[in-house]
Amino acid sequence: MKWLKLLLASAIPCALFFFLNFKHGDLPPLGKLLNPFAGFWQNNAAGDAILTDQQLPELQEPVEVVWDDRRVPHIFAQNAHDLYFVQGYLTARDRLWQMEFQTHAAAGRLAEIVGARALEHDRFRRRIGMIYAAENALKAMQAEAETQLALAAYTAGVNAWIRSLHAQALPFEYKILDYQPEPWTPLKCALLLKQMAWTLSGRSSDRIMSLTRSALGEELMSRLYPQYPPSQDPIIPAATHWSFQPLVVQKPEREFYSSPSGATKSIERVSTDGSNNWAVAGSKTASGFPMLCNDPHLGLTLPSIWYEAQLVSPAVNVYGVTLPGTPAVIIGFNQAMAWGVTNAGSDVLDWYEIKFKDEQQSEYFYDGAWRPTQQRIEEIKVRGAATVRDTVTYTHHGPVAYRKHERPFDQQVPPGAAMRWAAHDASQEMMTFLKLNRARNYEDYVEALSHFDCPAQNFVFADTAGDIALWHNGKFPLRWQEQGKYVSDGSDRAYDWQSWIPRAQVPHVKNPARGFVSSANQNATDLSYPYYLGWDYAAFERGARINAFLAAQSQLTPQDMMNLQNDVVSLFAQKTLPHLLNLLPPENLDAEQMKLREVLATWNYEYRAGLAPPLIFNRWWRELFVLIWSDDMKIGEHELEYPRRDVTMNMILSEPASPFYDLKSTEAKETLADLVRRAFQNAQSKLVEAHGPFGPKWNWEVARGTDLPHLARFPNVGRMHLPTSGNSDNVNAITQTHGPSWRMIVSLGPEVKAWGIYPGGQSGNPGSRFFDNAVDDWVAGKYYELLYLKTASDKEARLAGNTSLRGGR
Repeated sequence: MKWLKLLLASAIPCALFFFLNFKHGDLPPLGKLLNPFAGFWQNNAAGDAILTDQQLPELQEPVEVVWDDRRVPHIFAQNAHDLYFVQGYLTARDRLWQMEFQTHAAAGRLAEIVGARALEHDRFRRRIGMIYAAENALKAMQAEAETQLALAAYTAGVNAWIRSLHAQALPFEYKILDYQPEPWTPLKCALLLKQMAWTLSGRSSDRIMSLTRSALGEELMSRLYPQYPPSQDPIIPAATHWSFQPLVVQKPEREFYSSPSGATKSIERVSTDGSNNWAVAGSKTASGFPMLCNDPHLGLTLPSIWYEAQLVSPAVNVYGVTLPGTPAVIIGFNQAMAWGVTNAGSDVLDWYEIKFKDEQQSEYFYDGAWRPTQQRIEEIKVRGAATVRDTVTYTHHGPVAYRKHERPFDQQVPPGAAMRWAAHDASQEMMTFLKLNRARNYEDYVEALSHFDCPAQNFVFADTAGDIALWHNGKFPLRWQEQGKYVSDGSDRAYDWQSWIPRAQVPHVKNPARGFVSSANQNATDLSYPYYLGWDYAAFERGARINAFLAAQSQLTPQDMMNLQNDVVSLFAQKTLPHLLNLLPPENLDAEQMKLREVLATWNYEYRAGLAPPLIFNRWWRELFVLIWSDDMKIGEHELEYPRRDVTMNMILSEPASPFYDLKSTEAKETLADLVRRAFQNAQSKLVEAHGPFGPKWNWEVARGTDLPHLARFPNVGRMHLPTSGNSDNVNAITQTHGPSWRMIVSLGPEVKAWGIYPGGQSGNPGSRFFDNAVDDWVAGKYYELLYLKTASDKEARLAGNTSLRGGR
């Protein structure tokens, strides 16, 4: 029995974990946990069972739920209220603890569960205004009848499930952590959307870039941190003609230079939350109809970030993945069209240096006068301790996360600065998904996107009529070139966001001549686009690899799309390794080093599990990168921003005598060849130290692997060190902690067909076989055909059962 293994492998280590890491007042009550009638054992009782028929007073009409062999619910309702009510009810049945824990994390309420250890995390979430942002979004959602209905019905469904729970049926995590679920609210739905907004748009390098500019000057900044880096293959094809008159943005005559306080630390920028999507026209497919593909790359945990479902009512028949805790399908398809998303990566978060009148921060200087601030009192409840009251100062820019003398929880935050973040504004992202779920054509798709503000996303589209499109969509501030790349002057009105780029003028493309659209988090446009969107996008490799493959094909099949999503060829290695090998002549190597060089020279540039070359090359590049930049990118206690990998690659390939190759720490004048040789030797030494002499342990799978930890990091509950292929610069961009969170391929046509998989399972119950049943197939690059039902009475061999839900008591 799976729970017997979990009891021995997880419950006892969990108890020891909490004994060692929590004070005694925080220990879970082991008597309750091991109680045979209400404890751990009871979670196995209904772990895999199909829900029995239910009477739910809140339902207006009968609802049928059809379950397939992977426990995906296909919900057939007769009205919108019942549809979203049952979606909330069933999602809570499978994922209640995950939903609630994530909203506690987003709201800065983890200390209520785990005590003072989470206090700084919670304080940070309150300081950056996560609840404030969710409250503003909720007002907008409740002002519209459609989103108000969906929120209210979904919330009622979640609460109906919570009310039905008895002690023995509480999810495993509540028993381990010894707390009870609380009623669900619409604010929690908004918090989950804002948490995703923070994950995808909350990063900022303003602070470290300001320090770097102060140290290096403008000329080096433009060379080492370009807005449009080398080798880019933008989302909108280069040299696109922009058929609109752009708004003019006036740049102030005086340039502001900030000197943020506190130490900084830089690292090589390696993309983690990457994603791919593309759509190909019927002219390039074997079927003659478009195909659409999407694989968003996010942090990987169990339970999975996604929950699969089909939602059917008279107005909609949509299939895809949902975000547990919010209504509607987020990525998916219906009988007429399909859509998918990747993160846009455009800059929608700026920091403003604020001059306060005194330590109380009751007034700040702006536009030649002192203005009052707003003070928001945050009460942070702490398990086993007194409630902490934290005062957060708000300016018209936004919240001030940390005072000058405070050490930020996140080093990207400049102390004493205010945060202007597009996600703080009232917005209606939920309306976008509700409308996409029932969209029929390109016009419906564009109208749905008009409600989506933040986080900016690349929305790809294809329909059965033959149209394909992609919009780099969101609410983008109207700024001059490179405004927001550095910390801005919070006292000067000229540095405020002036307005927004008109929605019709954001980058987009429909039915391009090349027969496909795609995005991989790279620059949306080349420099011909008249507005500034940002500078820190993904490197060229994934986008260029996808575009080259699609451009060369004319009879594409779903299997071709699966192969492309699982592609592990590194364009970066293809470009870089031959040059490095030329700078490493055999005569300068000993026998062991020569063996490593020969292994690299015969590599096919694939990051496959079990291969040695990816491990050797990655370590070699890392050592070389640090040698080139480490002594130039440090000023006193500050580490400056390291240039990006693609900029470094281009310098190595085109600048054989760059001054950055000479190490300041030595009297000699080093050349690039000197650094290449030294980096190779360093890499060999560190690999031998980590894995022993060159042999079977020198392989990508053993050295890297991919982890799917439990969301609460309980030991022995996740799936660790999975033998995955891929790397951050591959189309199959898998790292140790991140990867494709959902792979989807949709073939449009008279009969829509689709395939998909995510690393996890439908259940949040670790005792269920549906907790992680898809993980091994995901690692192997396999897919499941998605059962897109027309009616609740469809006959399919893979259907496992039905649940009838009726109103009344």
